[in-house]
Amino acid sequence: MSGKLYLVSVGPGSHELIPPMVKTALQASDVIVAYELYLTWIRPWIAGKDIRTLPLTQERDRAQLAIAEARAGRTVALVSSGDIGVYAMAALAFEDMADDDSYEVQLIPGITSANACASLLGSPLSHDFATLSLSDLLCPWDWIETRARHIAQADLAAVFYNVQSRQRQEGVYRILDIMLEHKRPGTLCGIVRNAYRDGQSVEIATLAELRTRQFDMLTTLVIGNRFTRRKRDWIFTPRGYGNWDDTPDTVTADSLPDGAVWVFSGTSDGNALAREIAGRGHAVVVSSASDYGAELVAQDCPGLTPLAGRLGIERRRELLARSRARFIVDATHPYAADMSQQLIALAAGQNLPYLRYERPDACDSHPARHCASMAEAAALAMAHGRRIFLATGSKDLADFVQADGTGQHAWFVRLAPDPLHLQRALDLGIPRSRLCAMQGPFSQQANETLWRDWGIDCVVTKQSGTAGGYPAKAAAAAALGIPLIVVDRPQVDYPAMATDFGAVLAALPEIAA
Repeated sequence: MSGKLYLVSVGPGSHELIPPMVKTALQASDVIVAYELYLTWIRPWIAGKDIRTLPLTQERDRAQLAIAEARAGRTVALVSSGDIGVYAMAALAFEDMADDDSYEVQLIPGITSANACASLLGSPLSHDFATLSLSDLLCPWDWIETRARHIAQADLAAVFYNVQSRQRQEGVYRILDIMLEHKRPGTLCGIVRNAYRDGQSVEIATLAELRTRQFDMLTTLVIGNRFTRRKRDWIFTPRGYGNWDDTPDTVTADSLPDGAVWVFSGTSDGNALAREIAGRGHAVVVSSASDYGAELVAQDCPGLTPLAGRLGIERRRELLARSRARFIVDATHPYAADMSQQLIALAAGQNLPYLRYERPDACDSHPARHCASMAEAAALAMAHGRRIFLATGSKDLADFVQADGTGQHAWFVRLAPDPLHLQRALDLGIPRSRLCAMQGPFSQQANETLWRDWGIDCVVTKQSGTAGGYPAKAAAAAALGIPLIVVDRPQVDYPAMATDFGAVLAALPEIAA
């Protein structure tokens, strides 16, 4: 006779929050395996059952006992609080299960601590979030710190389990210090103790205030992100993709000029075009993807309205509509095809006129090998050189340094002096000695000097046009006698396009009197 193993979740401890499927599973079971406390929540459904209890420290023993009973042909319920699949008993059961076991398995989900605590605070987990256990009993502490650092750097909302015990007093403060290295001290957080149990307490505090508090194993911490807000006695995190490089109140429709021409830039000629448009009397918003791009806008376009950050499509749609934008000029980089496609869709959905400004290609006056993709360029470069210079920016570095066979090659990279770009290169393993962070374009002589000093024997670049310094790179490679590999521009079906400023200015709407 084949047995059955129910992996049963009973939630945070409130009878009302136990899933109905639990009752069915318990009533169908011959054997109930649980920690003693859990029995108080399920007692109405287990009368007359064979009940086995083991203390908190014997979780694996409980799992093995349940499996042994299921192998013997009995129907068994292995019970856990919260969700049995989250920091709980299900993993132990699967670890000890044998591939040739024949008993049936059914897992019944429940409400884990993250959900329970969040519901008592409001809606702090409405966008991307992470959970992290601060117990190092089953995980090395340095792993916990590494994961905490990534959570903080990404500014994810987070829920911390197993916060503080008698033996682990200082770990939580180390994790909070890591949070404070990357998150604002005023980030809204929650302290929840005994969620949905006797002695429940719920408190809203700032991240900095958490550093001064004392906790225990019955406490769960909920950490917000920079967008988490307070309303009445609740906190919530907006679910839309806002400007993730800014505070939510920095960029609003009210802070943008009414009826402006929106120039999506990110290049020097895009900023120059924005100045020309403003010079004709138009209100102009200049949108760039990064803080560094916004700094260049402030430097190149004084008096215009900069907008920095990788806005999601819903956030862009909201700002365009509420600020009553009049026109979209797409002056993004020639290789930002995904962004152009998004702007085309936004313009169509908002019934806004759209015009693509595309800097002209530079003519090939020197030998060059052309290809259609970064992956193709990586293979071609490795076939022609050992010390390869990449002038393709930071976005596509992984296509080169993680390509098959890359271990025999040294990659040298020049990119814009943007901290995010530099970090991306470092994370991919590019040594600092092979990084050049400078704002281009560069002269032929500057290229020759750098490549000669670095012993470069192959160069990969984009067809960035004259404004992007392509002719100077091609001439330098020819002068040094090294192969030049060029990744051609992606093909986009633009609804309207201009290749000079005059055509853009002529297409703009008349300025209202």
